[in-house]
Amino acid sequence: MPPASTTDLQRLEHLNHEMESQSPQEILGSALTAYFPDIVLASSFGAEDVVLIDMVHHLNPLTPILYLDTDFLFPETYATRDALVKKYRIAPIQVKSLLTPEQQSTQFGDKLWERQPDECCHQRKVAPLARALKPYKAWITGIRREQSASRATAKIVDWDTQFELVKVNPLARWTTEDVWTYIKLHDIPYNPLHDQGYPSLGCTHCTRAVQPGEDPRAGRWSGSPKTECGLHPK
Repeated sequence: MPPASTTDLQRLEHLNHEMESQSPQEILGSALTAYFPDIVLASSFGAEDVVLIDMVHHLNPLTPILYLDTDFLFPETYATRDALVKKYRIAPIQVKSLLTPEQQSTQFGDKLWERQPDECCHQRKVAPLARALKPYKAWITGIRREQSASRATAKIVDWDTQFELVKVNPLARWTTEDVWTYIKLHDIPYNPLHDQGYPSLGCTHCTRAVQPGEDPRAGRWSGSPKTECGLHPK
């Protein structure tokens, strides 16, 4: 999809201001009306993503859902995926790197995530997602402003310059309490690791439990200045 024109950017900025006062369901409804079937929900099966799966299911159950299978996901993440498949009868699209873990080790050396975590994320997340998003005009994410300083200015709807399509963040204004209230109210399956000190979930090699008083994303790439995988740059 070609880069957005000045007119497109102005239109998105206008929509962004309009949607600031709307509920996530209203935002999703507008996005699905405007872009379906050329819109996809990207899910990591974290707390925000299971909320969006439930909302999308009620608005348009035919909305495609994809997930990045890095080959290093927690067993609990796959179990959460399976529970959501059973409850909502969805068929999430598995997106993987062109390199197996063994091929990656051969090309880049062992434990790339320790030596060059940005390159590892590029190979197993950013490049695969770029390929997967090419058929679409918009994607939906679980980004929330409260999650981290780098996400504090996230817009409800924006032009994603990295992947060159519209990016919709229906939960941008929601708090952690909002997310969990919705999960409990609607009895949505969620990753049990959230109950064990994992507010943010990624790959097994680069994710640990968060200690009391730590930043919610302190468990991601612990001991490193890295805080994002590259899917959601500033």
